[in-house]
Amino acid sequence: MGWLTTSEVLPCTVEVEHSDESLHAHVALDGNPDIGPGDRVRVHGAAIRIAFGEKISVRRAATLTRAGVLLRAWTRFVGHFGMAELYEVSFTGRGL
Repeated sequence: MGWLTTSEVLPCTVEVEHSDESLHAHVALDGNPDIGPGDRVRVHGAAIRIAFGEKISVRRAATLTRAGVLLRAWTRFVGHFGMAELYEVSFTGRGL
């Protein structure tokens, strides 16, 4: 892995659902490559629009941009502080 980012174009499957049970868009890259901290995925093509109650699966191309050494290290470092926001600690007295 170099100091700078590298990119590769991969085929992928995009699954989109808009229903009363789920509202989601999932991307599965062909070959199931490892994606690490700082890596980015950009799906190509026009926006996918579906009506309520629909679910579709389309094939697209996607660019996987891998983070370089510095960006990967920075992302890991900053990620620890982001995780701290998810913690909630409280102290309560129990009938002292």
